[in-house]
Amino acid sequence: MSEDFSRRPIASRNTKWAAHVTRRLVENGVAPNRISAGSVVAAALAGGALALSAQAGPGWAAGLLLILGAAFTQLRLLCNLFDGLVAVEGGLGTPDGAFWNEVPDRLSDLIILAGFGAAAGWPALGLLAGALAMLTAYLREFGRASGLGSDFRGPGAKSHRMAAVTLGALLQVGAWIAGAAWPALGWTLALVLALTAITILRRSRRILRGLAGQADRSNLG
Repeated sequence: MSEDFSRRPIASRNTKWAAHVTRRLVENGVAPNRISAGSVVAAALAGGALALSAQAGPGWAAGLLLILGAAFTQLRLLCNLFDGLVAVEGGLGTPDGAFWNEVPDRLSDLIILAGFGAAAGWPALGLLAGALAMLTAYLREFGRASGLGSDFRGPGAKSHRMAAVTLGALLQVGAWIAGAAWPALGWTLALVLALTAITILRRSRRILRGLAGQADRSNLG
């Protein structure tokens, strides 16, 4: 059974720069829920830029849109980092914080992956990737609600998916600059789908084993 984390393990959470930014946000009274809402705005800008790149076709305009999509995808992740830091370390958490921690994340996943699918020329697969991403989050919360703890394992967890989107967009730009006809966006979309599917299987297997173990302990008792 995997390690259980009550919070998603993020290495940058303990860095000096993250602590500095968190302190400034707290000093300025920026509510964590507002940061969570900001992550959806960043995701909308990312998804929009990615989708528009498909209309621009290979060239400098599409390349710029892909770079913007990658940048806003990372901004979304920064919002996800600092809403938790401000709420927990900054002591500004609210009773409805759990809602703002989860729901904007699910919407952001769908928007970005749908935009990435459109950029790759496979909008339906982008929507499928978004649906599978939501299923990984559902399984994490189902496991927690079942008393098995939160499972943040990958290889297709949120940070992994967004890293793939970012790198895939930049790789496509690099391929265009080099004059290579690589369908980097399509390759990346296929990778995201595969990694997310593996994550669903791993988390499902852990839950099934955990529930079976609970039943065995209950019978022994």
